[in-house]
Amino acid sequence: MNWQNRTGCGQVGESDIGRTVELTGWVDAHRDHGDVCFIHLRDWTGIVQVVIQPDVEGADTLREEFCLHVAGDVTRRQEGTENPGLSTGTVEVVARRLRILNASKVLPFPISEKAMVAGAAAASPAGVSEDLRLQYRYLDLRRPSMQRNLIRRFEILKQARRALEESGFIEVETPDLTKSTPEGARDYLVPSRVHPGCFYALPQSPQLFKQLLMVSGLERYYQVARCFRDEDLRPNRQPEFTQLDIEAAFIDEEFLYALVEDVLVRMFRAGDIELPRPFPRMTYDEAMATTGSDRPDLRFGLRFVHVTEVFRRTSYSIFKQVLGRGGHILGINVKGQSEALSKNVLQNEYAKEIVPGFGGKGMTWMRVAGGRLESNIVQFFSEAEQAQVMERFGCEDGDVLMLVADSSYRVATSVLGQLRLHVARRLGLIPSGVYCPVWVTDFPLFDPAEEGGVTSTHHPFTAPDRTDFDPANTEELLRLKSRGYDIVLNGEELGGGSIRINDPTVQAKIFSALGLSDADVEQKFGFFIRALDYGAPPHGGIALGVDRVVSMILDTPSIRDVIAFPKNRSAFCPLTEAPSAVARKQQAELGLLNLGGEEALPGAGRESLLEEVSWVSRIGVLDGEHQSIQSALDEAQGLAAEVRAAAGEGEPLVAVTPPGPVARTGDTPRVHPLAQSGEWVRSAPARKGDYFKVASILE
Repeated sequence: MNWQNRTGCGQVGESDIGRTVELTGWVDAHRDHGDVCFIHLRDWTGIVQVVIQPDVEGADTLREEFCLHVAGDVTRRQEGTENPGLSTGTVEVVARRLRILNASKVLPFPISEKAMVAGAAAASPAGVSEDLRLQYRYLDLRRPSMQRNLIRRFEILKQARRALEESGFIEVETPDLTKSTPEGARDYLVPSRVHPGCFYALPQSPQLFKQLLMVSGLERYYQVARCFRDEDLRPNRQPEFTQLDIEAAFIDEEFLYALVEDVLVRMFRAGDIELPRPFPRMTYDEAMATTGSDRPDLRFGLRFVHVTEVFRRTSYSIFKQVLGRGGHILGINVKGQSEALSKNVLQNEYAKEIVPGFGGKGMTWMRVAGGRLESNIVQFFSEAEQAQVMERFGCEDGDVLMLVADSSYRVATSVLGQLRLHVARRLGLIPSGVYCPVWVTDFPLFDPAEEGGVTSTHHPFTAPDRTDFDPANTEELLRLKSRGYDIVLNGEELGGGSIRINDPTVQAKIFSALGLSDADVEQKFGFFIRALDYGAPPHGGIALGVDRVVSMILDTPSIRDVIAFPKNRSAFCPLTEAPSAVARKQQAELGLLNLGGEEALPGAGRESLLEEVSWVSRIGVLDGEHQSIQSALDEAQGLAAEVRAAAGEGEPLVAVTPPGPVARTGDTPRVHPLAQSGEWVRSAPARKGDYFKVASILE
């Protein structure tokens, strides 16, 4: 066969009637009528029906997913046998020759998505476990819908690239083996064989490199970048993901807003979706005050109404207590839904179960009927309070008011925000096919840290709205706004960015505010801080989550459906079984394991062995005893080396000698209660890493 002469299965049409074509592909489905066999032949261009007479060699052996070469004549289907479910449904190919390029085993799940007969139910992998699909991903990707996802992902990214290149941006690759720097999540670390005891980190983002490119004078950069974050597992999150990374010098926020809107409009247009321009904007404070989220979903109403001042002098005890602690009262008006939200639903479901599950202490509800408020608590409100509530919420008969009160503004807005979404989903208030993008701006520069002090809301390279702040004044730091921004669509964050700090003095103040010492800064960011001293220009950028954007455009249930080889929800790859154990020799080459004799990591074993033995045997080692016990352990290690040498080659010997009892003069022994009961021996596992646990050995 001359492979260049092949015709795509999905490209055969009525204009080919009378022609002889050569096709290659897989058997998507087949029907054997005895006197004739029909198959659907599938490649990545589509499906065409092939008619195979019994005298064609190999026809009687065909099964699903056999890989074939077919040569045949294109004819029009008989009237009444057309298949409107196929783009080639008015024609078929009558096979002259058939060659089986490769057979297939019995499939672990069905792949075909098209019925052979018009109107019949198609086979489908629906109901197949996702892990099984991921284990046989190469089969799962033969499905036309999955191939279409990846092809359209390519087309969507092509539009993004085109938009950026038309604006003067160039694509530059940055390293995947880099330095571990704190960026919010845990790093994936790669041990270095050449530099024992040292590690590379896979990048959580190209943040510092793209800023260094701006310092280098490459004013407009973009990259379709692979990023890695060892984060807590969530259903729609991957440990490795793709970012559309953008950075530019000598620009401001307005430049980036216009640029990103153009990029996103083109990306969504590739999926036949038109986004309205310009995108509206909300400050962070406005978003929290009206929707309770920094990722506001604007497809529906239910905006917050604040009524703290209405109840400032109320006699209702619950509100009175909350306001006495400086609290807040706010709510939503669910218009015309009094029948759907009965008293039983409001009181027993929302007030007692759902809202407490969101972190609230409860919920107050009222219904509007006959021009008045109805509820078991209305009796505690004055006529003036009721009238103001009716006015503030714009009440009409059939409305339902749901109020949350809490001493913490953050808790009150968060709880009501979750309630807003729950009610909207329950009542079907969120329209389908509607896209509402919004810029969220003016984020806080810092958030309070759990252990005191502050932490960066985004990252420590985000520019503050002003630079005349005291890095030691926590209250002032928490009032600072950043020049950061997020792009949000239908309640999903598609990307985030900021104008960066280009002044080394301001960057030093930020690090000081975060509690980093000069030594910490030098060790973690020294290379970057030095670059700022060489005329770093004003610059800023943004990163868009490609997987999430494509998933939203294609309306897939999960981002895993737009990634060729994703991990599952446990960050595990059922296909390759990664992560997996590696050979002990390979670990030793990387300095991660001592196989005996000379230490793999010079000095590292000695420094950690005492702590390991102390942990394993549950003994308490006093500060003054470290030197003497370390000497004893060094002797033991020397003896072990002699034993290994005498034993020759083979599996290293491990010997454990129980230490004899030694009285400590002047010290009260510290004995854990579990040690007294013996439970520590019974429940102790046998090993920790490459050490035997003394407790289990003794048992």
